[in-house]
Amino acid sequence: MRIGIIGAGPSGLAQLRAFESAQRAGVNIPEIVCFEKQSNWGGMWNYTWRTGLDEFGEPVHGSMYRYLWSNGPKECLEFSDYTFDEHFGRPISSYPPREVLFDYIQGRIEKSNARDYIRFNTAARWVSFDEDTQQFTVVLDDRANDRTYTEVFDYLVVASGHFSVPNMPHFKGIETFTGTVKHAHDFRGAEPYEGRDLLLIGSSYSAEDIGVQCHKHGTKSVTMSYRSAPMGFDWPEGMEEKPLVTPFEGDKAFFSDGTSKRFDDVILCTGYQHNFPFLPSEYRLDNNNCLYPDRLYKGVVFNEQPRLIYLGMQDQYFTFNMFDAQAWFARDVMMGTIELPEKAERDKDIAKWLAKQDAIATPDDDVDFQTEYIRELVDRTDYPDFDLEKVAELFKEWLRDKEEDILRYRDKNFTSVITGTKAEPHHTKWLDELDDSMERYLATADELAAKKKKAS
Repeated sequence: MRIGIIGAGPSGLAQLRAFESAQRAGVNIPEIVCFEKQSNWGGMWNYTWRTGLDEFGEPVHGSMYRYLWSNGPKECLEFSDYTFDEHFGRPISSYPPREVLFDYIQGRIEKSNARDYIRFNTAARWVSFDEDTQQFTVVLDDRANDRTYTEVFDYLVVASGHFSVPNMPHFKGIETFTGTVKHAHDFRGAEPYEGRDLLLIGSSYSAEDIGVQCHKHGTKSVTMSYRSAPMGFDWPEGMEEKPLVTPFEGDKAFFSDGTSKRFDDVILCTGYQHNFPFLPSEYRLDNNNCLYPDRLYKGVVFNEQPRLIYLGMQDQYFTFNMFDAQAWFARDVMMGTIELPEKAERDKDIAKWLAKQDAIATPDDDVDFQTEYIRELVDRTDYPDFDLEKVAELFKEWLRDKEEDILRYRDKNFTSVITGTKAEPHHTKWLDELDDSMERYLATADELAAKKKKAS
């Protein structure tokens, strides 16, 4: 049996790790090949300065930017089989910056031989399925060597993510706006917006985080325009929310409440498309960002073609540990340890979860829904168990912290549900910390004081 994996971000790496876990337990695993179109693993955590097109003339995959700090406690995403204590050897704070989290992701996978399974700079171009052989043929481009070839697989795992193809709505008059316009996908840092009036269109995590970062780094004003409902945080002076933009005229944006304001720059924080151009239309997911995509049994197995697996396609409270739970479940399905029920039963199960999703009323309900979903996966595999319900309580505490102070919630610290280690406060308050390098983050207060004294 051969298994193909498209993508070596956190979900694809989780799938490799799941098979490696079985192999260490003495199980003979199938032949596995993973294709990653970037030059390194990590998916969105693989930062690049590039925007627009990459070195091969193709759309840049990554949306990661400088000065991004985790917007949720690390204790909520900790791997059950590889803790932050194991990786760093000491307690660190609950909200690490981008480089530190990427190092943690790498630390787990570097303990394995996963790199041997991955072909980098390789993009999937087209997938077809042969009903007679029950196999997929994948057309691939080795971009570095300008070579096109095909591979055949018995199962195909799509782990390409859904935060890389921007959703770009049109707003009347925006084509004549005299300032700069870009999507959050191309945002790489707040420096260009220092001293400027910035409009963010959107009311979700991207608008929240980019807005707060720009405020922190000296943007003159940040206005966030919402379509259906405001985020409603207690914004500091210089930050505000407005209802949806109606038209643009020159350097002005007019809002549906009758007000207007001039801006220097616009960033569209309008979300991303589920985009799978390498798949035939009948195999593509076609839904908005949600907690339970339709047509996926247990959120993983494509119901009309059970040899097709999707990982990480949900809206996310849980992240790394949810990808693990899905990957372990998918591994057992592909290896026959978990036997799938007939399609009619799978249909009923999907309908049950969709009905639960429709009943969600609050963010706490979101957390409880995803906790219950992951619990069902973990209980069916040998993935190392952890206190999911305790993690859910941490998420709810995090939600309350943000409501209390959107600028300072990252100064709070939590206790690991896996090791019991209490996070160590960062040496500098987040609002005052303008250096997100791993070197500075991991330095102790004494080391920084000695360095400052030596410099003076």
